[in-house]
Amino acid sequence: MAVDFRFIVIGRGMMGAAAARHLSSMADGIALIGPREPEERKTHDGVFASHYDEARITRTFDANLAWGTFAARALDRYREIEAKSGISFYSEVGCLYVGPQKAEEDFFRDAVAVSRTLGSDIEAIAPAELGRRFPYFAVDPDFTGYFERRRAGHINPRALVRAQVSLAEQGGVSLIEETVTSVRDAGSHVEVTAGGKSYSAGRVLVAAGGFSNFHTLLPRPIDTRVMARTVVFYEMGEREMAIFGDMPSTIVLGDREEDHIYILPPVRYPDGKTYLKLGGDTERLSFQNLKDAGAWFRSDGSAAERDHLSRIAPQLMPELAGCPVTSGPCVANFTPTGYPYVGFAQSPRIGVLTGGNFVAAKSSDELGRLGAVLLAEGRLGDEDFGRELTPVFAAA
Repeated sequence: MAVDFRFIVIGRGMMGAAAARHLSSMADGIALIGPREPEERKTHDGVFASHYDEARITRTFDANLAWGTFAARALDRYREIEAKSGISFYSEVGCLYVGPQKAEEDFFRDAVAVSRTLGSDIEAIAPAELGRRFPYFAVDPDFTGYFERRRAGHINPRALVRAQVSLAEQGGVSLIEETVTSVRDAGSHVEVTAGGKSYSAGRVLVAAGGFSNFHTLLPRPIDTRVMARTVVFYEMGEREMAIFGDMPSTIVLGDREEDHIYILPPVRYPDGKTYLKLGGDTERLSFQNLKDAGAWFRSDGSAAERDHLSRIAPQLMPELAGCPVTSGPCVANFTPTGYPYVGFAQSPRIGVLTGGNFVAAKSSDELGRLGAVLLAEGRLGDEDFGRELTPVFAAA
């Protein structure tokens, strides 16, 4: 039978929008299906996405070659995407890693080796120099630093998605602003239900992030943990901007795992205020269904985690004391392999692209490209880490 589209990408988040853009240069007959960001988060009863934010850290410094490669490939295309779309989203302010040298020596050693492989310029900063170079931080005297000045900083995820969707549409992609509720392999094609309508395609890519298992999108659920994350926002005034305005994105590896945090420099948000944002990776709340995940996204995150981060932040950045503090929800989608999933489900016509593992925003354009290659060519090669990206599915 004739199909409506050759390829359908489900999910217009960071990976899905990127996949649609890349597919538009490979083939015709493409649709991108996914809802826009809800206008009222606290009354919305549908699906959400974690890119509803203004800042995500971007860097290549990573102890894992695959993740470093994904980030480097994406970073190298940022300026081209900005130029072609007319939408700015990348701030190259650099990224600083700090931590106790002895406790984290394996990570730092491996990350430096990966950086050399990728051609990244990483500057080692001795403990005695950290305070002079970055005076707004009060780190322990035995902490060392690694600073990536170029190909690092932060991106605006909302703006990046807008740029990807704009270029996809310019490339002929049909945008359908609906939520997909069903995907079915019909034998010779795939049937997709969204907004009460049915669409057909030769192949489909499910790029629904943490919501991939919450509707009937895959023949069998993927093996993934959708975990709660809380972010904290410090409102910046003129005094704080004079202190923190030129800081880089920063990742602090504390003496204890619960003290690890990431910090985004001051960024202006849609409410007209400027916030310094930080978060951690210690929460254990997970979600098994749409109802619970939706309730989390409608909340302000965990009060306990907000308090925890609010204790750490002023110790590390004393000048934050007295700033108004708010919090918000996010989710992280973890895979047992530690890698994203880019591969086919039990059907050779239904692919899956998900599993950000809390570090994929910076790599989303490259992961989207891999999803596009999967649909267009039917496989990923070793140069794209195809074997590492094989999806794992829940037991039947």
